Amino acid sequence: MLKKYKLNDHVKMKKPHACQTNEWIITRMGVDIKIKCVACGHEVMLDRLKFEKKLKEVLGDNNEEKKN
Repeated sequence: MLKKYKLNDHVKMKKPHACQTNEWIITRMGVDIKIKCVACGHEVMLDRLKFEKKLKEVLGDNNEEKKN
């Protein structure tokens, strides 16, 4: 299953963070992907393969809110 995601997307990971949320925002993309916790602001950098394994679903685009 191929999941489409891009910069500034809100994503849901399989396991929750220590602050009990599993929603993150993608802040950097390349070989590695950097995600930021929505609740506490903690940033984590994962390689693309690990990120895709841990990704549960893409919730939406953060840029859509800024355009309207």
